[in-house]
Amino acid sequence: MNVLGLLKESWPGETRVALSPETVEKHRRAGLRVLVEAGAGSGAFFPDAAYAAAGAEIADRATVLKEAELLLVVRIPPADALRQLRAEAVLVGLLDPFRNGEALDLIAAQGATAYALELLPRTTRAQAMDVLSSQANLAGYRAVVEAAAAYARALPMMTTAAGTITPARFFVMGAGVAGLQAIATARRLGAVVTATDVRAAAKEQVQSLGAKFIAVEDDEFRAAESAAGYAKPMSAEYQAKQAELISEHIKKQDVVITTALIPGRPAPRLLTREQVASMRPGSVVVDLAAEAGGNCELTVPGEIVERDGVTVVGLTNLPSSMPYHASQLYARNVSALLQHLAPEGELALDWDDEITAGACVTRKEAAAA
Repeated sequence: MNVLGLLKESWPGETRVALSPETVEKHRRAGLRVLVEAGAGSGAFFPDAAYAAAGAEIADRATVLKEAELLLVVRIPPADALRQLRAEAVLVGLLDPFRNGEALDLIAAQGATAYALELLPRTTRAQAMDVLSSQANLAGYRAVVEAAAAYARALPMMTTAAGTITPARFFVMGAGVAGLQAIATARRLGAVVTATDVRAAAKEQVQSLGAKFIAVEDDEFRAAESAAGYAKPMSAEYQAKQAELISEHIKKQDVVITTALIPGRPAPRLLTREQVASMRPGSVVVDLAAEAGGNCELTVPGEIVERDGVTVVGLTNLPSSMPYHASQLYARNVSALLQHLAPEGELALDWDDEITAGACVTRKEAAAA
């Protein structure tokens, strides 16, 4: 029987946890022994008693690191924990491999295998394991909640004896998972919503949610989506036309939400200082890419600032502001991956499988080479 371990998160401000009491029961039924570090779920409102009732054993950190053959985390653990990994242990989490090279070297030196959930293939087989989508969905929702809190006006149209209040205008830049959820949430709150994306296929998705699509829709735009569903680079001429259209549109918006992230790279700039200054006083920008440097030129990661009368929300790790549901979804994603890696409670790593190999960033063979 393999031993599954859960560590308490060490990352500042990280309230999520990689295992829920619900998924403990699933892993126990699959034949895994489950060790949970004391207090691991406290930030997500999962008390130790709930884990114990589900069949987990509550242990101290040293015991979990010593005995766990499968170790679950949200963020990569600190170096002192990595040095205690068992040889041949398997670590699973959002390891941010492009920025944590030294930590990955340390894992490899221990003879351990590491899975970075960011690198799971975006295929139908891996859909239930897609942590990025589940967390982005919550981030898109929370972005609208933060915008509503920072916006000093009402969102929906209201007709009263004292007159009519016009609805707020939201503009969502990027129609991926986070952007689509932001559109849906803003619409539910009564805002008038527009959105843009460099993928022509996004137009139909945006319109299906009741929002208007904003783009220069010429022949280049219609041919821009690659076979894999990712955007192709656009010509300088097209970018100039699109930038002019977006700049004029932003002047009329009350809230702009930016959502563009590229794994392993700084966030692309979508919103300039001049564009923010063109918005009317009291408007709001919510930058979902703040942790990667921000889509907005004025974003200060981790802070809410006011610039030229516009509030710029640069809060990072928005899923952690909803730790119960964020952890619940994250744990289900991880559970689906573990069912693939250890279907009968024993690790069975098939390196010819695209899921098993695709998200692996260190493995014992590589360390020994």
